Amino acid sequence: MQPFTTVTGPAAPLLRPNIDTDVIIRVERLVGTAKAEMGAHAFEIWRRRPDGSEDPDFVLNRAPYRDAPILLAGSNFGCGSSREGAVWALAGAGVRAVIAPSFSDIFANNALQNGLLPVVLPEASVSAIAAEVERSPGNARVTVDLERCVVVSPSGDEHPFAVDAARREALLAGLDDIGLTLRQADAIAAWQTEDRSRRPWAWPT
Repeated sequence: MQPFTTVTGPAAPLLRPNIDTDVIIRVERLVGTAKAEMGAHAFEIWRRRPDGSEDPDFVLNRAPYRDAPILLAGSNFGCGSSREGAVWALAGAGVRAVIAPSFSDIFANNALQNGLLPVVLPEASVSAIAAEVERSPGNARVTVDLERCVVVSPSGDEHPFAVDAARREALLAGLDDIGLTLRQADAIAAWQTEDRSRRPWAWPT
């Protein structure tokens, strides 16, 4: 998993509440689409017209937001079904962080397991950052700093956020739950060796 330390880039304002996982990635794309290819289908319900052409009014189809690594979103982001493919689609589209007043618990957990940081800020803070970005799209760069746990707006205003200490450590190191467990590989192997000698009947060959 790619470590997350500090990400700076355009922040796309998508301040709609209740953006669900079916909007992020359509259910039919979860069958027969490789994980690495899901980014091309992120938000296609909004991104494309019925004829398949891009909708120029959708924020991610406009400069400088087309390849934005940060999304500014409304409350309850990632609600709906628990599909991990929604996170894969966002990550495949280059999104490293989503800033919103609240997230679906399952989406937030899936995001953290895949190196995508869900940042919870008060609605007023999200709106203030979005207003800065929209006033000057040419200077829409926002920084999400996980080392200091702050979001820095284009004007330099800092908005602190909280994240679970263990999750923060894992993201900084680029480790999911399996990676964190493997850090203890020597201790696990030592326990297995000791247990084999103490309870050989529990270790059939």
